[in-house]
Amino acid sequence: MMNWLQLISNKRLGQETHHVKRHDDRSEFKRDSDRLIFSAPFRRLQNKTQVFPLPGSIFVHNRLTHSLEVSCVGMSLGNDVARHLTAKHPHLHGTLFEEIGAIVSAACLAHDLGNPPFGHSGERAIQTFFTEGKGEELRDKVSPEFWSDITHFEGNANAFRLLTHRFPGRREGGFVLTYSTLASIVKYPFSSTLSGKKGKFGFFQSEQEIFCKIASELGLLELPAEGKGVRFVRHPLVYLVEAADDICYEIMDIEDAHKLRILSFEETERLLLGFFDEEAKERMRQRIVSEQITDLNEQVVYMRASVIGLLEYECAKAFVENEQAILDGSFEGSLISHVSEPTREAYKRCSEVSLKKIYKSKPVLDVELSGFKIIETLMDKMVAAAVSPERFYSQQLIGRVSSQYDIHSTDLETRLMAVIDYVSGMTDVYALDVYQKINGISLPLV
Repeated sequence: MMNWLQLISNKRLGQETHHVKRHDDRSEFKRDSDRLIFSAPFRRLQNKTQVFPLPGSIFVHNRLTHSLEVSCVGMSLGNDVARHLTAKHPHLHGTLFEEIGAIVSAACLAHDLGNPPFGHSGERAIQTFFTEGKGEELRDKVSPEFWSDITHFEGNANAFRLLTHRFPGRREGGFVLTYSTLASIVKYPFSSTLSGKKGKFGFFQSEQEIFCKIASELGLLELPAEGKGVRFVRHPLVYLVEAADDICYEIMDIEDAHKLRILSFEETERLLLGFFDEEAKERMRQRIVSEQITDLNEQVVYMRASVIGLLEYECAKAFVENEQAILDGSFEGSLISHVSEPTREAYKRCSEVSLKKIYKSKPVLDVELSGFKIIETLMDKMVAAAVSPERFYSQQLIGRVSSQYDIHSTDLETRLMAVIDYVSGMTDVYALDVYQKINGISLPLV
């Protein structure tokens, strides 16, 4: 069984052997948040698709606003859990455990950093380039483990790589975050070779040793695994990060769909008020009237905030009630799947409507189709350059790649991973710009 005093550590990756003198009273976990917020990869999230096309006249969520909102909900979840569990376990008072709100908040800021442009369509484009496209011919030129990594390319694993890998010109330990924050973003703590049909995994082969080091330090339970892969039980705080993400993307997508008139006000109201019984619905309607909220968008905002508050409360409660199972590794499913039945059913209705009317809506499909083609083309051109770097056109393309990526390595796998790092780190607009330039569709303006 895992224990909280070992699970919560402020030791930093890359600074294990020396102490750094601090000049202010910020906690180490608050420093994690600050490092992330001021980083270039975090800033680039403002130009990466969440679900809907990046805004024209109507502002909907992008990866940046989504991450900030998830971080806020994560802080609340962590603080509520800390309050309840310190009351239940007095020995946790005065320990780092009381800072789990800050840890979850920081992990939430980082959870989407590894996502490529154009959302899940970008992920699929990278995967299928190697399984269905020209990249398939590389299978016999790389190791089975590396092939498994790139054919299952996953944003979560890529985030862990971005945060921990020593890229050229970067110091040991990557972002040098605390062990607990890093462990809290890994939803699938196993190798790609163990990913199964869903294709989800937590770290590339190149970062497997780093994760194992963190897991050992924090006392994560290791599970039996076949071959060269490793499998661990999740760090408990992963469940809170996952819950914050689940709450925000599902409910905020409903609000965005209303703004874009994909869902009518009546549909949106029915979905959001569906989380409450008749008495609570009536109280909410009365408050909307008494506070003179006449704008329909603002009414949706009011209802949305109430739903998020309810889900946050119930997920924190589910975590506390299932603490033992979470710590011994027997807990199954997400926290959302363990909330009360009425809340779970209301969430399920939102998910069903989202799948039918939002994720398959024309604006979303158009972005996915365009994004897939853009990423597929970039992978095609850049991988060809990495495989045959001696060619003139290859050298021209490689010249575009930042020095932070190891594109000049003598090792083919390293060069291929540099291409994936380069493409996945692009914003939507930059990916489109590079796509147009390398295809001769546009010329740079002086």
